[in-house]
Amino acid sequence: MKYKFIALLLVAVGVFACETPPVDDSRVVTDGTYADGIGSEYGGLGGGELAPGVYDTVYFATDSSVLDSGAKEVLNAQASWLKDNAVLDIVVEGHCDERATREYNLALGERRANAIKRYLISSGVDSSRVSTISYGKERPAVAGS
Repeated sequence: MKYKFIALLLVAVGVFACETPPVDDSRVVTDGTYADGIGSEYGGLGGGELAPGVYDTVYFATDSSVLDSGAKEVLNAQASWLKDNAVLDIVVEGHCDERATREYNLALGERRANAIKRYLISSGVDSSRVSTISYGKERPAVAGS
């Protein structure tokens, strides 16, 4: 019997904040893995590391749902791991900050989550394994943003 587990990607797997936050080098370990912070455990907001050693949060520029090269690098690693672990289904969460209207941010969060979903599918992850949800500004990834 095939067991399916739902893992939350904050890359949206997380699709966070409308501006790229400053880089916190304290999370970077010399072997290229990340420790602590968002994505350090399975679970909801604040957790969801899938591929061990690969950060799973993708940030977007203000008012954008375009994946930059850093986001694609993270997603390539996640897609590779997901293809090797076909028992997992994932949920890509779309988040925004609190600056615009609720409706606008829900739509932006949805566009961001769908951009990640499309990229994972184009990288070989089966579309039936990837679902999306937008939290808009209701659950910002960065408090006070």
